[in-house]
Amino acid sequence: MARLLQQIDETNRRDHWYLDEDDDCHYLYEYTAGKGWRGGDTNQLIHNLQKKRNDGGHQYKAPAIARCARDLSAVLNAEWLAQATIVPIPPSKAKTDPAYDDRMVQVCRAIRAATPPDVRELVEQIASMDTFKGGNRRSPAELKQNYRIAENQLQNLRGIVGVVDDVLTTGSHFKAVKELILERAPQTRVIGLFVARRAIPNPFGEVSIDELLR
Repeated sequence: MARLLQQIDETNRRDHWYLDEDDDCHYLYEYTAGKGWRGGDTNQLIHNLQKKRNDGGHQYKAPAIARCARDLSAVLNAEWLAQATIVPIPPSKAKTDPAYDDRMVQVCRAIRAATPPDVRELVEQIASMDTFKGGNRRSPAELKQNYRIAENQLQNLRGIVGVVDDVLTTGSHFKAVKELILERAPQTRVIGLFVARRAIPNPFGEVSIDELLR
């Protein structure tokens, strides 16, 4: 059962260093960095969600998509969705690439399927990019150079735009998409909705300040 959406704030924003106080981002679960699929239920969910076509266990991808849609449906009410346009963050591969993965489009389109929301692939990836792991990630400015607005998706955009992705890491993709949308639709309110945020474990565990200073 999904819990309520949690908000990125001063207690956890440091894990997502491209975000600032003006960024309104929310998430369901925490993905523990460095633990892989063995790091708990959320890590397993994201691992299955991100499986590529030829990966072992690819049969778990569709159930993971369905669960993410179901969990988001449980926290996004119909009244809010009626005011919002849902925009999935594009994957690292362009639509013309055989490795293109539309998992987040599928998740978004399955949210409250009985009364589907206004889902638009508003932001497109121009060319395929490598998938980056660890700290080797592009900045929002670099990502924006490879994004473009799909002009046929821009008309009658609703006043709230919910930008959706699987995992919030540094926040660079969200910032790039948000900035691109606001350049074309400055009156909209852009918020981030994530299945999980990457939580960076404290290397000192539960050690107290007093113990560290001994």
